[in-house]
Order: sequence, then structure tokens, then C-alpha cells
Amino acid sequence: MTTAPQTAAIDVSSLSFEKAVEELEAIVSALERGDVALDRSIEIYERGEALKKHCEALLSAAENRIEKIRLDRAGKPQGVEPLDGE
Repeated sequence: MTTAPQTAAIDVSSLSFEKAVEELEAIVSALERGDVALDRSIEIYERGEALKKHCEALLSAAENRIEKIRLDRAGKPQGVEPLDGE
């Protein structure tokens, strides 16, 4: 039986996007193998849900920060606006 990923007591909110995705991938891999005890599966699944929410929040924040350059009629930069035009 293969061991499941070690879910450290590290608070999910302190993880970078890359570290959170890395841990989430390890959890998914362990659950897909199906060789994790039921109690441990539930524990790492719950951690995976928290990681997924954290990654979604980080992505949303990044999307909100992306801006496009607004040009005037002469094609010169005039300012910035949200990428999606909101």
C-alpha cells in the first residue's frame, strides 16, 4: 500500500499558488490510486477542497489585477482599464 501525501499542518492560506497546486496534484494522485485508507482519504479530500478554494481565490485576485493599456486615437497609451472591460 502506498502512503498518501503528507498534509502538513500548514495553513492553506499561507501557500503560494504553485505550492497549493503541487499539493493538490499529490492529493488527487493518491485518491485516484485508491490505495489510501478511508479515514485518510476523507482527511486529504477535505484538505484538497480547501486547496482548490485557495487556488480559485488566488486566480481571481490575479485576474482582477490584469489590466490592458488603453490607447488614444493616435495610438499612444492613455491609461489602463480592466482586461475584461468591467
